[in-house]
Amino acid sequence: MPNLAARITNSELEIMKILWREGVAVSFTELRLELQRSTEWDKSTINTLIRRLTDKGVITAERRGIARYTPNVSRADYARFEQQSLLDKLYGGSAKQLAAALVSGGKLSEADIDELKAYFKVEDSDNDNADV
Repeated sequence: MPNLAARITNSELEIMKILWREGVAVSFTELRLELQRSTEWDKSTINTLIRRLTDKGVITAERRGIARYTPNVSRADYARFEQQSLLDKLYGGSAKQLAAALVSGGKLSEADIDELKAYFKVEDSDNDNADV
């Protein structure tokens, strides 16, 4: 996986979302048409964003006649990177502190908390069975 220390910007993330969703190599024209429906970006802006992503090693350009772009980073890997980055930046790497902040901030309902408790019980029992 490319080093994501050179973070993906919010604008670049819009391109990544399209590439992840499509799951196949996407041409510049396909990206441009989709992005112009949801943004006011012109061709040169989209070109710049693609170049930056390519320079960061996050996407690859395959050139066979026309350039087609594919992600080098999966959505799941990027999500894990961002989750860890958030934990490190705001909570000293502690998921427990994040959970406590969500609870104390009223962001989790009682139903959410019950669902998480059930999830942790299932995870714990799965780990107990792995030792057998």
